[in-house]
Amino acid sequence: MSSRTRNVCSAFQSYIRGLFQASRGSLLRMSEVVDTDSQALHHLLTEAGVDWDGLSGEVARQADALLGGDQAALILDESAFVKKGKASAGVARMWNGRLGKVDNSQVGVFSALCRNQRVTLLDSRLYLPKTWVEDAQRCRRAHIPEEARQLRSKCDLALELVDTARQHSVRFGYVAVDGGYGKDPVFLRRLAARSLCFVADVHKDQRIWLEDPAPCQPVTSGRGRPAKKRRTDRPSLTVAEWAARQPASAWKVVKLRQGEKGTLKAEYLHARVWVWDGKEETARHWHLLVRRECGAGTPSHYVLSNADADASTTRLARMQGCRFFIEHAFREAKSELAMADYQVRRWDAWHRHMALVRIAMLFLLKERLAIQDDVPMLSLADLVLAIDQLLPRPEPTPERIARIIQQRHRRRQKALESCLRRELEI
Repeated sequence: MSSRTRNVCSAFQSYIRGLFQASRGSLLRMSEVVDTDSQALHHLLTEAGVDWDGLSGEVARQADALLGGDQAALILDESAFVKKGKASAGVARMWNGRLGKVDNSQVGVFSALCRNQRVTLLDSRLYLPKTWVEDAQRCRRAHIPEEARQLRSKCDLALELVDTARQHSVRFGYVAVDGGYGKDPVFLRRLAARSLCFVADVHKDQRIWLEDPAPCQPVTSGRGRPAKKRRTDRPSLTVAEWAARQPASAWKVVKLRQGEKGTLKAEYLHARVWVWDGKEETARHWHLLVRRECGAGTPSHYVLSNADADASTTRLARMQGCRFFIEHAFREAKSELAMADYQVRRWDAWHRHMALVRIAMLFLLKERLAIQDDVPMLSLADLVLAIDQLLPRPEPTPERIARIIQQRHRRRQKALESCLRRELEI
């Protein structure tokens, strides 16, 4: 093994250790905890000769071996990361669900594989807003490759994640998405065109028909231009209007899963409806599912699915309920694996940090599955605590503490000098 390869392997191991042991995931804090040079960790994310595509493929294959199958779900969702300044790839003022407001953030689209309440993140793509796509110089500074400098919606990125998972032979029975993706009729039809089953949250103003709208080309009298758009004379209504018309006896209680606070239940309405986007030659005959929490007066979710016509309410409800687990995976990865604490600006470095987080999460999933019979209540946080305590840490001698403080001071001084030079140039 060459010295260069050894250095890369050492940096790789140090980075993973830092994700487990550092209270914050910044490269500086990670390097202090594992007693290595922060530049080595930065080099791993930017210049090291690692086959990152091959690495992501291997993560997907191992995740499939653990969770894949007809009962597994491929869940798609986005997550936002607070970021200051304007230099980080893709940063812009966007909705940040974690903060509950619009703020300066980066947004990534993620896929996760889930089965039997076990989940691991599978892949990720950084979303690039229009302001970035139109600024070639800004893209070059952030090392965004030419092929990525295209205006692609989050739905486009989500479909790319689906296609990549299939290329890696990941097995899943259906795709689950929230309303941010389900509101796009083109996205749902592109999933259907791939012969994929989906359960998709939609907005309350989603229009449906209770009978086939039978869209057709209007017959003209011969005067003027012939009509191009298909039309229907059959009435439609929104999913919210339909739910409001249903009697109390139509709601069915479904047991979703066993949680720490007992059995999780919810109430559901279920019907077969027609959905038409105003363009297709024929309408789609899909399932409509409406969910409300037990005892609540108003629905919390409206769901469309192209599952088999005989799919039961219970089956559809549990399929829709699995979306909770990617949100849970985000929370765990951000709180325990420094997913949101990265200290990079480059496009490639962002994707590589997320790849290393996925590796750490996959390792923890393997450990949990290996001992689940002996320790059924073991959580990801429990494992991270155990690893943190068992992995070696440098001895906190006065000399080492003084060296760390001196290094911090040198970095601050360099940052100050750099800022002063920029001001003088202006």
